[in-house]
Amino acid sequence: MKPLPTLSVVVPVYCSEETLPTLVERLIPVLSRCARDFEIVLVNDDSRDGSWTVISRLAATQPKVVGINLARNFGQHNALLAGIRTARHEIVITLDDDLQNPPEEIPKLLAGLERGAEVIYGAPIQKGHSAWRNFGSWITRLALSTVMGTSAARHVSSFRAFPLTLRNAFDQYRGPFICLDVLLSWGTSRFDFVTVQHNERYAGESNYPLWKLMLHALNMVTGYSALPLRLASLMGFSFTAFGFLVFGYVLARYFISGSAVAGFPFLASIISIFSGSQLFALGIFGEYLGRMHFRMMDRPSYVVKETVVAAPRKRLRA
Repeated sequence: MKPLPTLSVVVPVYCSEETLPTLVERLIPVLSRCARDFEIVLVNDDSRDGSWTVISRLAATQPKVVGINLARNFGQHNALLAGIRTARHEIVITLDDDLQNPPEEIPKLLAGLERGAEVIYGAPIQKGHSAWRNFGSWITRLALSTVMGTSAARHVSSFRAFPLTLRNAFDQYRGPFICLDVLLSWGTSRFDFVTVQHNERYAGESNYPLWKLMLHALNMVTGYSALPLRLASLMGFSFTAFGFLVFGYVLARYFISGSAVAGFPFLASIISIFSGSQLFALGIFGEYLGRMHFRMMDRPSYVVKETVVAAPRKRLRA
């Protein structure tokens, strides 16, 4: 019989003091059944409420809980990266802090890994989000499909499992813009998904409104892909061809009818079209230039302010 794996569960935490005790209470019995050893890594992303106080208490009283406090708010994926680099066990599982990902569904992820996948996602049967939030998630997945180059990106979720060895593919990565799913694609192309239950939020409000999801999609496409630059080039060629067509139309009108094209409306329309396309292309170049600027500054992905554990830990080699 195959021995049970060891598990590291990484949870990015932001303003979730009400849900954390229940989350840990539900995680421990599940992990005790499906792992021979485990840890729960709670990464506080500079919450405005008492989340760090709750994490500190849990880490001080529960030997399986590790608390990490970041110096400021770095973002969900940056907090995940901090927790993954702290993880010690064979398999890493990530999930949200709001109990929309039921801990009882973790065995499904482990079963998916046993079938040969290296990254397995928990795709919700039915989402407990608003229509606008679902639209934002769809845009984000579309951007991920473009960057990752795999159809499995359509099923990407924050509820995922993968072997700790994949950490080696991005262990030296530094930069302020993080997308964990893209980083995982640097180490493997074997992605898969299983369907899981997706509950209503246990308490509080979502920390990912539509505008944040759209910004995250923009960061992914411009941070890990050259597609926008190719789009700008394609748009330049297209409008150049359009310009020649307009020029041909003007000449034909003049030689056939002997009159010029009507002035202001035509000219204003052409100027608006070409000016808009130029500004759009400049915006794309500016996004890439800004990312180069921040990378040259060598800004860290996160800064750990404090770590709380109930007992000394040994860092295992991935």
